[in-house]
Formats: sequence, C-alpha cells, structure tokens
Amino acid sequence: MKRLFSFMAIVAIVLASNCSRIPENNDPIIGIWYRVEVINASETSKQTIRQEWIFNDVYLGRYQKYNGSQLDFKTDFSWVVDKGVYTISYPGTDMTKNVVSMIESPDGMLLEDVKGETLAKRE
Repeated sequence: MKRLFSFMAIVAIVLASNCSRIPENNDPIIGIWYRVEVINASETSKQTIRQEWIFNDVYLGRYQKYNGSQLDFKTDFSWVVDKGVYTISYPGTDMTKNVVSMIESPDGMLLEDVKGETLAKRE
C-alpha cells in the first residue's frame, strides 16, 4: 500500500511540474537600449551621461544611469506591451512612466515616445 501511495505522489508531482511551464517571450525589445548625452561642464571639460535600459524576457528590467564611468543611479523596472506600444514603469521611484514605440531608422532600432523624441537606441 505504501508503494502505491509513493507511486501516486510521484505521478502527481510530475504532472504538476509539467503544467507550470512559462511561455517563451521573444519580444524584440529584449536586450540593452541606451542613450548618451554629452554636456559641456565648462569651456574645457565635457561630462558624459549614459542611460541604459536592460529588458529581460519576464517583463522586468534594470535601468542604470552613469555619470562618466561612475554609476550614478540604478533601479528595476517592469514593462508591458499592448499593440506595439511599450509602457515602462519604475516602481518605488519618483520616475515617470515611459510610453514608447519601437521604430527602425537608418541609425538602427530606436525607442520613440509619443512626442516623437528618441528615448533610447538598441545597443
């Protein structure tokens, strides 16, 4: 009788584990996107600000902001897509949501906001 219960428990575990597969996400936004700004700090020096958005396949990501080579700020974000429009949210921060679309340009793939301004470029 113990063997029967053990066998039934093993069968139940195998069946339950096969039912919980996560669907594969092949969204084209997955990867690293960046924006670089060069600011004149003074007449003789320039300051480089680099922002990175790293999108992963479970609708999450990491945002990082570098001032020169120094990491200035980093936070996690979540993203959703609806009919080609991506909404990027930064929970736990005062950063506003980004609503962008992916477009192809001669410079490569870009994330463009609703005003037509470029948020980031694919790395």
